[in-house]
Amino acid sequence: MPSQHNSKATLGGLLIALGIIYGDIGTSPLYVLNAITRDRVITEGLIVGALSLIIWTLTLQTTIKYVILTLRADNRGEGGIFSLFALVRRRKRWLVAPAMIGGAALLADGMITPPVTVTSAIEGLRQIPTFHHISQWTVIYIVIGILSAMFFLQQFGSALIGRFFGPVMMVWFLMLAVFGVYHLSDYLPIFKAFNPYYGFKLLASHSNGFFILGGVFLCTTGAEALYSDLGHCGKWNIRYSWIFVKCCLILNYLGQGAWLLTARYKVPGTNELVPILGHKVTPQMIEGGFNPFFGLMPEWFLYFGITIATAAAIIASQALISGSYTLISEAMRLNLWPKLQIKYPTEERGQVYIGGVNLMLFVGCVGIELYFKKSSAMEAAYGLAITLCMIATSMLFANYLVLRRVKPAFIYLYLSVYLTIEFGFLFANADKFPHGGFVTLIVGGFLFFVMYDWFKARKIKNRYVEFVRLDDYIPKIQELSNDRSVPKFSTHLVYLTSADNPREIEHKIIYSILNRKPKRADIYWFVHVDTLDDPYTMEYKVDHIIPNDIIRVEFRLGFRVEPRINLMFRKVVEDLVKNREVNITSRYESLERSKVVGDFQFIVMEKYLSQDNELPLFERVLMKFHFWLKEASLSEERGFGLDVSNVTVEKFPLIVAPVTNLKLRRVE
Repeated sequence: MPSQHNSKATLGGLLIALGIIYGDIGTSPLYVLNAITRDRVITEGLIVGALSLIIWTLTLQTTIKYVILTLRADNRGEGGIFSLFALVRRRKRWLVAPAMIGGAALLADGMITPPVTVTSAIEGLRQIPTFHHISQWTVIYIVIGILSAMFFLQQFGSALIGRFFGPVMMVWFLMLAVFGVYHLSDYLPIFKAFNPYYGFKLLASHSNGFFILGGVFLCTTGAEALYSDLGHCGKWNIRYSWIFVKCCLILNYLGQGAWLLTARYKVPGTNELVPILGHKVTPQMIEGGFNPFFGLMPEWFLYFGITIATAAAIIASQALISGSYTLISEAMRLNLWPKLQIKYPTEERGQVYIGGVNLMLFVGCVGIELYFKKSSAMEAAYGLAITLCMIATSMLFANYLVLRRVKPAFIYLYLSVYLTIEFGFLFANADKFPHGGFVTLIVGGFLFFVMYDWFKARKIKNRYVEFVRLDDYIPKIQELSNDRSVPKFSTHLVYLTSADNPREIEHKIIYSILNRKPKRADIYWFVHVDTLDDPYTMEYKVDHIIPNDIIRVEFRLGFRVEPRINLMFRKVVEDLVKNREVNITSRYESLERSKVVGDFQFIVMEKYLSQDNELPLFERVLMKFHFWLKEASLSEERGFGLDVSNVTVEKFPLIVAPVTNLKLRRVE
């Protein structure tokens, strides 16, 4: 079912959009100009050119690509890179690669955004004379305390604090606009920044001008969140609220630029005031509290400004953390991530909590905070991974346009413009690799490998899956069901099958019923779960292969629906009994007279990697890692929401590459 917010914009929807999706992009004024000016001499050409690049990046990348174009690719009201992949995955097999790269990059970004935004806000304390000499370790302890509290509270859901997100972010953006406008009169020629000529001039004339794009890119890192949270807010709420947000951001950036060109800076340890214009922004200045964002604020306002900045940073972090849960839950449904336990802390739709992901993000955030220590060092590493996500989105969206039969000329124009821009940002951000960018690439690379391994190992395992015609075994199953010499295993025996064809079944299931230890039952049920490209579909289909004897149930579930098979199967049985399609009364004579309902037993077939395999080295590593992940992840029965008291787990060896040349000879 599509989002209730998706059809039209409402006042409440606009406020929700402000609170949920603009935290990341909305807190970028805290550090963007700091990142651009660090180790550079402040000149009019640098500031006006950088502001021009920021304005046109927000216009081309955020407004046109995401707000106008990509939001069109809604999957029944849902957005995000995996929702987009679900729309196009049947077109080309290789499209799974950009989806995995984009998903891994978003998760890696989710580990660096909370530390960089919260640290930038807390470092603003140095603007206040009382806290001017606050040590960096004190800042780190405060940041880790905030992060610890935030991750601890995730298990209870964000519904309560979420009510305050919209109003807080409204105050934040109004504050950005007011202080930006207040300082515009400091240097009115700052409006030249709207002319893209000055941006091109900076890139062409400044020494290392191209690498300035690495700092400029930070102004649009939250653009992917606009699309990911489509289902929570709706496209029209996002589009209308973005007009307000973009105006506030640009006004603040212009105000910061005007302040930089006219303000004086107090030299640490002295009372001497020197103009910032013409001076180099040194690391010592930044460590001493130099930040054009807080420079806009009068001293009496700093306490409130830092409090609001910290609240906005927490909201930005919360949005990315919640987005990571949704991302992983989608990846699990699409078989791109090991199964993990999902909890639903509130009744709010789409609100999920995954303890394993929460712990992973917390450890990652604290590790990044302890490794980089300063926000300036994090800025130097930030943005490298997310460029890969944007490139992946461009590729998937181009394929979506093909499916929508858009004219090829428009598709090639889209790809040429955005791949040029994004590869430009990627190469500019490559300069960050030795300065810490390698950390996010290592994290993103590991997350990609987990997805790739889970996907590839499934392909390797499918070589072993052997399907047989069910019709060939129906007489034997019926004969076993009526053979009173075999002890009854259960009244109802339920197998989970991966066979898409209702007339086929895995050979291992037939072997389990007839050969391993004959399992006599009155009714055999074969349950198949089909994950659909739609997010919230919940349907089922029943095929009475042999009425009251062999029944197949096929669940058709969207990729955002939790497969709670125990509950769903019970509902199916209730419907069948109500329609008199099946008799679930126990067939034991003493119980049948009392009309006692028979017992249901689920059989889960669990694979383990047999030693009798002769795999190539790379595949052997993949399979070993896959089964290690399987051990650490949720079991099959819990992953499908089965009641463990009614489940029997049967282990069987996985032999995908049997040994063919065993050098064994007989001796007398």
